[in-house]
Amino acid sequence: MNNRYLLGVLIFAVSVVGMTMGSTLPLVALRLHQTGAGSLAIGLLSALPAAGMMLAALLVNRLCKRFNGRQLYLACFALCLLGVAALLLAQPSLALLGSTRLLLGLGMGVLVILGESWVNELCDERKRGQIVALYAACFTGCQLAGPAMIGLFGAQSTWPVLLVLTANLLALALVWHSLPADWPEEAEEAPRRFSLLGFVRVAPALCLGVLFFAFFDSVVLSLFPVYASGHGYALGVAALMASVILAGDMLFQVPLGWLSDRMDRRTLHLACGVVTLGLGLALPWLIGQRDVLWPALVLLGAAAGGIYTLALVLIGQRFRGPELVTANACVGMLWGVGSLLGPLLSGALMNLGPQGLPLALCLAASLFVVAALGALPLARRVFS
Repeated sequence: MNNRYLLGVLIFAVSVVGMTMGSTLPLVALRLHQTGAGSLAIGLLSALPAAGMMLAALLVNRLCKRFNGRQLYLACFALCLLGVAALLLAQPSLALLGSTRLLLGLGMGVLVILGESWVNELCDERKRGQIVALYAACFTGCQLAGPAMIGLFGAQSTWPVLLVLTANLLALALVWHSLPADWPEEAEEAPRRFSLLGFVRVAPALCLGVLFFAFFDSVVLSLFPVYASGHGYALGVAALMASVILAGDMLFQVPLGWLSDRMDRRTLHLACGVVTLGLGLALPWLIGQRDVLWPALVLLGAAAGGIYTLALVLIGQRFRGPELVTANACVGMLWGVGSLLGPLLSGALMNLGPQGLPLALCLAASLFVVAALGALPLARRVFS
């Protein structure tokens, strides 16, 4: 089958995953907020999809040995449909909501891990940055549609849920029709230089880059609207701010990918971290400056998204075959950990003070900047 066609199917599939994640995280958070739930409780419910993604990272290698790509994609989209359909209930029990959120995270996690691995395998090294950036931009672009739909229809409307269900059904139908039953072809098993957890020792800066962006992404989707509404913005406007941040991520990833194919990728990676940290430090002041806030949010999304996209590019540049799947399983695990810590830590800090969210973001960004700065002198030797 043509590689471009397969890339198109994978990009459409991850776009639906992005739309699902971008819609359900803020929707659940805002519905709980409107019922009077505390920030910590909202954080706990928001963290369950992340726990599912961590489970996906642990299971994905075993699943790949037992099932082919088409079977895994169909099963995962079925789990996503189940997780989204639960939100159609007027007042689902916490047990039902929690279990379906966990299954949703499991399905999305496997789809993201396999998608990132296969896209990196299919693309040409000379255009790796641009292709991976396009993949990430489509994911983020559909993520931002979620908060935008909530801002348009309201958190209590069923329209966002129905639209996400429709998108997942389309993805399920496309996978059923387009992916061959034996795809991807079985690769010869090669010795691995690292385990799932050993990847942290192999590439610590890349791991912290993924960890930071997962932290950032989950906080923006679940708690940034709550943070903004606490500073006097209407709920619809607050939800729109999350979309603006993700719009910056989407719009600038392909230019950053193009740039990464023409300069040292490690240097660009560090630069994105420094910009993100600077904007995080300025956020307590920016939140009160309505004219300056909106372009700053776009830049924040662009820089933070660049940290993740460049991490994927560097991983694809270095690893192949089973090692690439293991590396991306580690990415999935770190994404789950970051998504789990983001709402929990930010929710706890927001209970302590009005600037708890930017404080949490700055702490996470600082860890990445330190690791990227330490790895910079090794860039030419390690990634040559």
